[in-house]
Amino acid sequence: MRLVQHKKEAYWFYRFLSIFYDKLVNPLFWTVPMRDVSHDLMDWSPPNLQVVDVGSGTGFNTEGIVKRVPAQQVTCLDQSPHQMAHAKKKAELQGCTFLLGDAENLPFEDNTFDRYVSAGSIEYWPNPDQGIQESIRVIKPGGQALMIGPLEPKHPLGRWLANTWMLFPTEAEYLKWYEDAGFENIKISYIRPHWFGGESEYGLALLGTKPLDYTPPVKHVPSQSPPPEKMGIGRSLLLIWRVLLGSLAGFGFIPAALFGYVKAAILGREGADLERLNRHQILALCLIILLIAGLIISIL
Repeated sequence: MRLVQHKKEAYWFYRFLSIFYDKLVNPLFWTVPMRDVSHDLMDWSPPNLQVVDVGSGTGFNTEGIVKRVPAQQVTCLDQSPHQMAHAKKKAELQGCTFLLGDAENLPFEDNTFDRYVSAGSIEYWPNPDQGIQESIRVIKPGGQALMIGPLEPKHPLGRWLANTWMLFPTEAEYLKWYEDAGFENIKISYIRPHWFGGESEYGLALLGTKPLDYTPPVKHVPSQSPPPEKMGIGRSLLLIWRVLLGSLAGFGFIPAALFGYVKAAILGREGADLERLNRHQILALCLIILLIAGLIISIL
């Protein structure tokens, strides 16, 4: 299992990442155009849709949802109170219902929602197949589930960093999980930020429909919340090591994205989704350049 693909590790990873998630991470890796293209896969036309956003985080994905349905019809679920605290402050999300909970053990009855959406969350699920089984369980027959996530990088270094950090599934794995869960009419849309110039695909949005005659493999019995994990000295040290090393692997993607952004601008690959670097990204870019320059000077 990857270093941060664990509930406790992910909890602490986001405890600190939430501070600058919307300012530095989303504008580079999960942009508004990517979100809109992903959401376009889903049918939002029926009235009074009840929607659940699983792994809603700081509410960036939810902001796209409430452009299509009223906030009062949207339930946001996440295991991180720190991420959720940022979402609750957003004016667009006033009226949404917020719940702390586990994507792999959703606190909802069968056939509760018309639409299920999850973006940038599956990477942290220890058992992604179980999480997707939960997605089909909680939507009504004929309902749709939209999963948005990264794809395993093709470049060896990128693949090593990705698989050290968290879960980057292959397209075949996404499809298998959806097919095994029982979804039909599966559709895929590929997404990428404008700076990504790789020949391989960056990420995908996967949509499935729950059959009208869907029969669950076993009747769902709501389980009790698992007891808190015992955190002895050994487990605490392991937690610290995994979060630190996993964070380093994850942050390795930031300079790659920033330099990719600069390269795209120089080559004129802006496209419709180009956004200017904000001051947080500019500061990060300057610090990285200074660090690289310092390392070169020290070597010379």
